[in-house]
Amino acid sequence: MNAAASLHTFDVNQDNFETEVLQASLETPVLVDFWAEWCGPCKSLGPMLEKLAAEYNGAFRLGKVDVDKNQELAGMFGIRSIPTVIMVKDGQILDGFAGALPEGQLRQFLSRHVQPLEGDVEAEPEEAPLESPEQTIDRLQQEIAAHPDRAELRLDLAAALAQAGHAAAAETELNALPANLATDTRAVRLRSQLDLARSLEGTPPLDVLQQRLHANPQDWEAHDLLGVRLLLGNDPASGLEHWLLILEKARDWNDNQAKKRLLAAFNTLDDAELVGRYRRRMASLLF
Repeated sequence: MNAAASLHTFDVNQDNFETEVLQASLETPVLVDFWAEWCGPCKSLGPMLEKLAAEYNGAFRLGKVDVDKNQELAGMFGIRSIPTVIMVKDGQILDGFAGALPEGQLRQFLSRHVQPLEGDVEAEPEEAPLESPEQTIDRLQQEIAAHPDRAELRLDLAAALAQAGHAAAAETELNALPANLATDTRAVRLRSQLDLARSLEGTPPLDVLQQRLHANPQDWEAHDLLGVRLLLGNDPASGLEHWLLILEKARDWNDNQAKKRLLAAFNTLDDAELVGRYRRRMASLLF
């Protein structure tokens, strides 16, 4: 850990959690990282979180909980897999995720809640240009060849393959994961994404679906497929809206397809606030 990171990173235990996390979060958000020495994905996530803590220069503090040494604390939060990260603000859990997200997704997560502060800290090196999906795949394949014992890299590769549209190859990598990673939150989420993507095989592209809805706003199949495309693209909230509309106007369509889609979608999203909001809206329509 470099000097800049150590200014904003600290160890959390049962004794200091109340003051250093809950009370401190009334003034500065605290990102809490639940990890363990034996956890492979933790070894890639931890340094990235420390780097971002330094880069954000005090906009948030990073608290690290070794779950082996603080089992009671982990139990209080129902931690089922590691790494798990939660954002605490104003004394409340605001958001969180499980699994070792890539740096781009970590930045997206943080940008929803905090912005970097300016200050006299050592400047971070300028970020390298964002990798294309194919470049990410090539890099991960090289890392796997160099470190075949790091099984978590195969989960990263599966995610990259899925993002690039190589669903069959992504599924092959998922099926090859060891048992401890096969049930990891990221792996479960990725399988749900692949199942949804599979439903789009042979279906019309987004612009055709939009044209169909313009011609017939009650084309429930177009709503359904458009929901999948938007969810797997860059507009998940709009995708969820299509299924809520079906649920409201034609609940029984295609054997309760909209409800099934919503439940599957919730398993693919790592935005706890978004999922919670749409779960409540779904419940209000069903009950």
